[in-house]
Amino acid sequence: MLNTYRAVLRGQLLEWLYEQPQNLPKDQAVAVHVTILDETTPSAKKQQGRRMAAALEQLAKMNASVSAVDARQWEREVRQERVLPGRESDVN
Repeated sequence: MLNTYRAVLRGQLLEWLYEQPQNLPKDQAVAVHVTILDETTPSAKKQQGRRMAAALEQLAKMNASVSAVDARQWEREVRQERVLPGRESDVN
């Protein structure tokens, strides 16, 4: 099983954030897998913005009105009432 450790890559230097791997050889190269969690490139941000705008347009076209929903009625329909051990069975 592969262990995962959080780190930050700055140029060619890997800085451990929390727990550091034990027994790393100081004088040898160690194979690692690096996953970039942050898409910080300008093109990635533009693409994300376009996807968000498209999603908002689709929501606007749906013409759904939240104010028309009775939250109490919706909750009653969605919830599955059941008798819990040690509690009264009269649920209203």
